Amino acid sequence: MTPLSPVRRRWRLARLAYSRYVHHFGAAIRTGDKCIGTVAAVAALGCLVLLVLYFGYDHAPADARGLRLALRFCQGVFVTRVIYQLVFSFRSAVASTGAVKWVVQLCLLGTLLAWIYPRPENPWLPWLDTLLYSRAFLFATLCAYAVLELSYGLMSLVSRRTNPSLLLSASFLFFIITGSLVLMLPRCTVAPISYADALFVASSAVSITGLTTVDIPSTFTPAGLAVLAVLIQTGGLGVLTFTSFFALFFSGTTSVYNQLLIRDMMYSRSMNALIPTLLYILAFTLTVELLGAAAVYVAIPAELGLSVGERLVLAGFHSLSSFCNAGFSCLPGGLSNATMMAHGQAVYSVTSVLVFAGAIGFPILVNFKDWAAERLRSLRRRGKPRPLHLFDLNTKLVMTTSLIVLGIGSVGFLALEYDNTLAGMPLGVKINQAVFNALTPRSAGFASVDPAQFLPLTLLLVMVQMWIGGASQSLGGGIKVNTVAAIYLNVRSIVTGRSRSWAYDRTVSIGSIRRANAVVALSIAALVTFLGVELWLEPALPLKAVVFEVVSALFTVGSSLGITAELGDASKAVLSVAMFVGRVGIISLLAGMIGSRRDFSQYLPEENIIIN
Repeated sequence: MTPLSPVRRRWRLARLAYSRYVHHFGAAIRTGDKCIGTVAAVAALGCLVLLVLYFGYDHAPADARGLRLALRFCQGVFVTRVIYQLVFSFRSAVASTGAVKWVVQLCLLGTLLAWIYPRPENPWLPWLDTLLYSRAFLFATLCAYAVLELSYGLMSLVSRRTNPSLLLSASFLFFIITGSLVLMLPRCTVAPISYADALFVASSAVSITGLTTVDIPSTFTPAGLAVLAVLIQTGGLGVLTFTSFFALFFSGTTSVYNQLLIRDMMYSRSMNALIPTLLYILAFTLTVELLGAAAVYVAIPAELGLSVGERLVLAGFHSLSSFCNAGFSCLPGGLSNATMMAHGQAVYSVTSVLVFAGAIGFPILVNFKDWAAERLRSLRRRGKPRPLHLFDLNTKLVMTTSLIVLGIGSVGFLALEYDNTLAGMPLGVKINQAVFNALTPRSAGFASVDPAQFLPLTLLLVMVQMWIGGASQSLGGGIKVNTVAAIYLNVRSIVTGRSRSWAYDRTVSIGSIRRANAVVALSIAALVTFLGVELWLEPALPLKAVVFEVVSALFTVGSSLGITAELGDASKAVLSVAMFVGRVGIISLLAGMIGSRRDFSQYLPEENIIIN
């Protein structure tokens, strides 16, 4: 055997000594890591709060220095955690750290340069010197690490078998409360607004509803619109989607339970496809929103007299709001703007496409991706037989039901409003507006014509569409077209005397039918409850307007007959709860509050109940 060189021998002895040291003090090292991790999680939350306060207010020099000092303390905590893990838990740190997380940690360590080394007068690389010694680099790095730390904290809660429904509800509630506080910052509004209005707008944004008690263009500054955009995007994609992406993408691995939960949430067919599926969903969302923004920018009529910057803001915000089915608009008067109606019909067509794309659901998009991938593989096989059932039953039912509901709504709206709100328009414009106004009530809430002028039968048609909504796991609201399809199939099987519901040569599981029945029953119960409370709080408002408002809020649509600004603070709070319940889902909310129980029903004797 070749003898080891002195250098290799000393290196091996050092590694052996380090391994013995870690083994001997392993318990103490793990305890220290947990303590520092807890402090880092608190510091991460505090860091984000401090950044919001720093950028949200105009500060005196002394106050600004105090905030920067507090941010430096958070920086010290983060650096301590990184160094501790690299020194005492090097192997586990390397195993649980992905390439992106390494970049964030290296940037964090790079922020120490301004502490330990004075800025040189003649740097070798001026651009690098400017970057490393800038506050923008420090603040961006602290924000990135804080988000990373909180994402890992949330995923660790999931690893402890935390109720996913409760976690989902709490995450939405956290963003609503945080968003309401941020929207009250002086730099977010032109003039101060009440907390009731801020809470209502934040609830509407996170629940992607679109109802608002204030005029968006005249109330919020560009910074406020940016906050609204973040709340809409977060509420649309879901908090768990973002945190799952951060945890998986930054580290490359999580616990098996986490991966199973994310797989079920994303409807991925295998655990190996989790990161590709998450990347596909996020990439598809951003791509559609960018393409939509470009299309809206081109379609904005010159008659509006907007500058290039204003057109960019309007196009970006409107595309995001449309795809997320949020219904917010930063255009004065919204999409009922007279100039837009007269010269910008292309904007309504683009909006309809974006709303429909956001309302069909991420499982459908994943299924389309799998279909496209299989088609490409079949082309490589050059004519070899392809697997059957590339489109699953859920995809077929969603697409069929969505097109049927859209067709009935468009034809019904055109026939009913032809000589009413659509009177005087050319036939092509009437058809375009009929499709637009039949599609947006299903969740988006945009309005090009005043809903207060609709015929009573049109209002009924619109409220039914609000109740139906978009597809499950989509950006749409309502009870979902999946539920409507399941109810129809169940009724058809009962009427025809079949023992099971079926469609497209597949039977529908009994669990799906039971869940659909529960969703319908609970939606009616919730509607009656919230409607009763609102009628009790606002007895002076017209019944028709209150009913329309409650339906719009509970099913996260955003349309109104013009009474939103007239509501009292208590009524605004009730509608905020309705929007939250509608976004989270009544079943998910109840499951999170009550939790699962042992099932003894299968051991009990069975009896029939007389029905009809």
